[in-house]
Amino acid sequence: MSTPSGGMRPGLATAFAVVGFGALAICGLGILSLVTGQDVVAVRGLGPIPGAVGFGAAVIAIAATLAAVLRGPRPSYAISVPVGIVALLSYLAGLVVAALLVGVDAARALAAAGGFAVSWFGVLLVAAAAISGWSAVALVRTRATPPRWAWERDEDE
Repeated sequence: MSTPSGGMRPGLATAFAVVGFGALAICGLGILSLVTGQDVVAVRGLGPIPGAVGFGAAVIAIAATLAAVLRGPRPSYAISVPVGIVALLSYLAGLVVAALLVGVDAARALAAAGGFAVSWFGVLLVAAAAISGWSAVALVRTRATPPRWAWERDEDE
């Protein structure tokens, strides 16, 4: 479960970070929508599919970025900034492509992406992705061990 340096394996850290991103982003977007009374994607007639496809694209982009970066000998915490940017750009690209595929005209698809990018929803998505990127690096770099029950410990400890 750990590497020779003591940290978590990059693949496992990526999985935890992606799940954490999903949880943070879904919860945050829902609460922000509830508090502000606005839809996450506020373009009429768009439907739920483009937003879901955009979110899926963001998840895939975060997973790919972290899987590539965490393989290095000592990944940097600064990767959290590009992870946030990649997540936003992937979300916007997925949103536009899916909107065009479901039959929405290009102007409304771009309006949806632009509205999301400059809203608090976009900021929240970037923050959730950056937090998950930072967490993934922390999991790989630290020597933390999972908690164990008393009977699981060695007698020498």
